[in-house]
Amino acid sequence: MGSLHRAAAIALAVFGVLGTVPDASAQAWPNKSVRVVIPFPAGGSADTLARLLGQKLTERLGQPFVVDNRPGAGGNIGTDVVAKAPADGYTILVTPSSLAIAPSLYPNLSWDPVKDFAPVALVASTPNILVVHPSIPANSVRELVALAKSKPGQLNYASGGNGATNHLAGELFKRMTDTQIVHIPYRGNPLAVIDVLNGQVAMMFDFMITSLPHVKAGKLRPLAVTGTKRSPQVPELPTVAEAGVPGYEASTWFSVMAPTGTPAEAITRLNAEVNAILQLTDVRERLDTLGAEPMGGTPADVAALIRADLAKWAEVVKAASIKIE
Repeated sequence: MGSLHRAAAIALAVFGVLGTVPDASAQAWPNKSVRVVIPFPAGGSADTLARLLGQKLTERLGQPFVVDNRPGAGGNIGTDVVAKAPADGYTILVTPSSLAIAPSLYPNLSWDPVKDFAPVALVASTPNILVVHPSIPANSVRELVALAKSKPGQLNYASGGNGATNHLAGELFKRMTDTQIVHIPYRGNPLAVIDVLNGQVAMMFDFMITSLPHVKAGKLRPLAVTGTKRSPQVPELPTVAEAGVPGYEASTWFSVMAPTGTPAEAITRLNAEVNAILQLTDVRERLDTLGAEPMGGTPADVAALIRADLAKWAEVVKAASIKIE
C-alpha cells in the first residue's frame, strides 16, 4: 500500500471512530466572515459606529466583519433580518436605542427586543443638545421653562420625525416640566435643523454632531445636554437635570445584539473584543469627534438598559399619544 493510501486509510479510521468529519461550525468562533447588519442607511451614527467597530474586529479576529445596511420602517426591517437569522454567531446587529422604543410605537412588530435577541455589548452613547434660536429670550433651561409656561402652546420644537429619538426627548421634557410646547416633525433631522437655524422653529433637541458647528458659529444658543453627565465636547454646558429638571435623561445608546440562541462562546468573545476596542486611543478619539462616549460592560448591562428604556419610553409614548402612521 502506498503512503497516500495508508494516510487515507488512517484518516478514514479516525473519522469512523469519531463518527463524522469535523464540521467547520464546530471550530473556534469566528472561522468565517460575520455579517454586521445596520437597520439604518449608510452615513448615519449607527452606520459610522458599526463600520468603526467592524474594521477593528476584522483586524483583531482575522475574519471579515462585513457591514450590511438594511434600512426601512424606522429600523424595523433590518432588526427583523437579524431576529430571524441563524443563531450561529455569524449575523449580528448594531443598533441604537430605538430597539427599546419601537415596541411602544409599533404594536404589530414582527420581533421582540427581549425574546428575539441576545445582548452582547454596549458600544457608545450620544447625548442630544438642547438648542434654541438666538431670538428666543432664554439663556438657560430654567428661563426656557418659565417662557414656555408664560406662553402655553406658543413655543415649538423640531424633530427628525414622529417617534424619532429627539421627538421623544422633547416629549419627556414637556412631561417633566409641565409645559405645552408644540412638536413640529420633519422628514429627517437635516430639514429640522434648517428651520431652527432660520428661526421658523424655536428649539430642538438635536444631535451633537449636527448642532455643535452651528453653536460654535453663534447661529444656535446651547442650553444643556441631555445625558446623565456633561459632555467632554462642551464641558461648560450643564445637563438638563443639573439645569433645573431633576432626573431628566434622553441619550441615544448603541449596542451589539445577536439572535437568541447564539452560542455563549461567540457572545463572550465578541463582548471581550468590543470592550477592548473601546479602550483603544484612536477609537476613543474618533468617538469624541462624533460626540459619542464609549460605554462597554457586560451583556447583562445591555439587558438592564433595554428593560429600563422599554418601560420609560412606553410611558412617554402613551402620555403623548404618539402614533406612527
